[in-house]
Amino acid sequence: MSKTEDGNQLSRRDFLLKSSAYGLSAVVISGSSIIAYKEAWGLEVKNLKPETMKTIIQFARDIYPHDRVPDRYYAIACKPFDSAEFKSDIEEAINLLNKLAQSKFNKNYIDVGWETDRVSLLEQIETTKMFSTLRSSLVTGLYNQKEIWPIFGYQGASYEHGGYIDRGFNDIDWL
Repeated sequence: MSKTEDGNQLSRRDFLLKSSAYGLSAVVISGSSIIAYKEAWGLEVKNLKPETMKTIIQFARDIYPHDRVPDRYYAIACKPFDSAEFKSDIEEAINLLNKLAQSKFNKNYIDVGWETDRVSLLEQIETTKMFSTLRSSLVTGLYNQKEIWPIFGYQGASYEHGGYIDRGFNDIDWL
């Protein structure tokens, strides 16, 4: 047992419980999979390297940032890029992104800690074809997932319910 700052005893069990509450978690890249233990999801990749897919997921989060949307939904949106069709273009784009990050921050894109720094790197490649392809595909891949609609307060289509006037067009409490 060790003592906390206020002099109370802190057992190993308490330390583990408190550290998990503060978000100390692991995302493990194992073989051809990405496993996020804290969020309890995994993603198997067949064509891309797991590191590349992890970078694409971070790329997606940086383009469409939503703190309340868990990474698993970004992973679902990115899964279609794990195909032989995209492999060489995506690897090339990620290599370019990593090269820019290495020259500016001396680390790979995924390891750059601040979102604003990663966005500054993305701005340098936003005119490339692969950036446009990823951005346009991710917008539908992410926002077409019905499971995240409640996070945004979207109730879904209204035409089968008589339109928005009959369905509470003014019930948005977060605006």
